[in-house]
Amino acid sequence: MTKFLFFIDELSTWVGKAFAWLILVLTLGVSYEVFVRYVLRAPTTWAFDISYITYGAMFLMAGAYTLSRNGHVRADVVYRLWSPRTQASMDLVLYILFFLPAIAALMYSGWNYAQMSVRFREVSIFSPAGVPVFPLKALIPATGVLLFLQGLAEVIRCVLCIRTGRWPQRLHDVEETESLVIREHQQHAVEQRGEAAQQSEKGAGA
Repeated sequence: MTKFLFFIDELSTWVGKAFAWLILVLTLGVSYEVFVRYVLRAPTTWAFDISYITYGAMFLMAGAYTLSRNGHVRADVVYRLWSPRTQASMDLVLYILFFLPAIAALMYSGWNYAQMSVRFREVSIFSPAGVPVFPLKALIPATGVLLFLQGLAEVIRCVLCIRTGRWPQRLHDVEETESLVIREHQQHAVEQRGEAAQQSEKGAGA
């Protein structure tokens, strides 16, 4: 079960980090537009479309990644005072009643919305450049699938927490623990080498 949870976490993480590179495209596009608009007095016809398409893609595909890191905003004034079992019970109810049905609706309606956009090769209506927007809309059902998978992983985590009384580890928690252990091992090895060098110097001096 842990391997399955980590697999879903890893999938969400990989997709989120892959789409995070779009921030470079967004930055370069906006910077270029500012330069040509205010220095060359020749604004582009595509900068606005590229900016909201890249930002929209990042926003959509970061949802599952953020959920895998338990990073979404939570009103935890009371929640943090509960025991892990109570937290898991509340989360489980909310996931089943609200999250999963909402994501299922997103996948269903998003598929129809994206299918029509792809079929007509929809382009932007905000500029004469005719920038394609159907790839962005095609990400809507894909986002729903990723969120649904991550939601199932979170439901399993809730069930495990209710059974054991403690939250199971997330992938990034395990990675951070492994990194900490490696750093401590390396530090210990350096200290041992330093002590060995000091002992060798003392022996040579004697």
